[in-house]
Amino acid sequence: MTREMDTETPPDLTPVVRTIAMPADTNPAGDIFGGWLMSQMDLAAGNLAARRARGRCATIAVDALSFVSPVHVGDEVSLYANLVETGRSSMRIQVEAWRRPRHSEETHKVTEAMFTFVALGKDGKSRPLPEAGG
Repeated sequence: MTREMDTETPPDLTPVVRTIAMPADTNPAGDIFGGWLMSQMDLAAGNLAARRARGRCATIAVDALSFVSPVHVGDEVSLYANLVETGRSSMRIQVEAWRRPRHSEETHKVTEAMFTFVALGKDGKSRPLPEAGG
């Protein structure tokens, strides 16, 4: 259900989030913090989860996070999210992050991970997902 580790071709999807890596997001070596990138991925997955659940959701797990290459200051970062599986109240969403250097059209995959979200009710407890498409 997930894409093979293809680092050459971005998914044939519209990015859920697109942002620019800024100097404030760097580690002492000058590369973008992995934690910043993970938070962007969580935002992308959360956006898709909220649309599918039609309401509040929470991240409950992140699996198989693998960093392929660094992100540099000024890179455009595009995040692609794909709903892989749903349960009664849970959703598994694969997210891929791709970078494009500021003065180039060439893209590179930088990381991917599987996020698990659960739909929440007003009481903060899990609730069933609504019927798909309804």
